[in-house]
Amino acid sequence: MARILVAEDEASLREFVQRALVHHGHEVVAVRDGAEALNELQSDDVFDLLLTDIVMPIMDGIALSLKVAKEFPDLRILLMTGYAAERQRAYNLEDLIHDVIAKPFTLSEICETVEDALRAKKPSGNAASTTDFGLDSKNKK
Repeated sequence: MARILVAEDEASLREFVQRALVHHGHEVVAVRDGAEALNELQSDDVFDLLLTDIVMPIMDGIALSLKVAKEFPDLRILLMTGYAAERQRAYNLEDLIHDVIAKPFTLSEICETVEDALRAKKPSGNAASTTDFGLDSKNKK
């Protein structure tokens, strides 16, 4: 089916997600952090989806997503987090990522979200912005 790169620093969750996606017919490469994920992506291998945690050591999922969106514009990105504040950090990435799934999630939830991301049209890839347009109608996208 699809080739998926999973970046998750928590070993038990990384293994859970990897086994779930392999069981659903996907080829999965799992790494411990964003730096390892970037190394995998820069190899000659092609991936259909990056599934990354937001909070990780060395390079977090936000920094990884920004770099990936620039260097690999056709790669779909799906974020996961267990922290509401971190989910908020991904708010301005909506043009670059497919979605953010909240932890903890069930096996069926992660598999359905991944399938949805794989079926969905790739986001436009417009540059992420830190500008809050608020209610100012002149600055709306």
